[in-house]
Amino acid sequence: MIGAVVAMDSEAEALLSQMKIQSTEIKYGKTVRHGTAFGREVLLVVCGVGKVNAAVGACAAIGCGADVVLNFGVAGGLHAGTEVAQVYLIERAVQYDFDLTQLNGGEIGTLDEERENYLPLFTPALSFPRRALASGDRFNDSPDDYKLLRERLGADIRDMEGAAIAQVCKNAGIPFVSVKSVSDVYGAGSTTEQFKNNLFRASERLKACMREITEAIEP
Repeated sequence: MIGAVVAMDSEAEALLSQMKIQSTEIKYGKTVRHGTAFGREVLLVVCGVGKVNAAVGACAAIGCGADVVLNFGVAGGLHAGTEVAQVYLIERAVQYDFDLTQLNGGEIGTLDEERENYLPLFTPALSFPRRALASGDRFNDSPDDYKLLRERLGADIRDMEGAAIAQVCKNAGIPFVSVKSVSDVYGAGSTTEQFKNNLFRASERLKACMREITEAIEP
């Protein structure tokens, strides 16, 4: 069963509007909707924004029987090779605000139990371009963050949830798939204004791709 974990209601509509709900339950404080979509058994958790919410949402999905976790939603592009409303398949993810470099000598984002900072994701046979994701609990236009994200980590896209879900799924031994539609691109004006202006367009693009995404995922 596919367990979709999504930060916001506006993002969840891409699946929810095409899903037949059969039941709901509360797990770890999160509402879990059970149903079907495109001939597949699915559940949907709208977890809330940020890495802790995302981790709880992933645990709720797995605890309710998901054997593969899907995270989709909008995200910020970090360079001209990431276009607004383009859907990207995430192939690896890192937590850019996790820093134990003084203790473990690794790169920023290296979890204490890991040797590499990026965690690999499951990449099903989808035609979307593949990109690297960096996740952190902040939304800003900081030049310092941009320098870290691009020059040190080599990330293409940033969000506030994906890498936390990757960590949970790795620990649980569950495949994790992430697809992101870009709502804003660094350097093209205020990311806040871009996000507000492009949220609907980026979300609708995900909705149009949801059948393809769902059918490509094998538990």
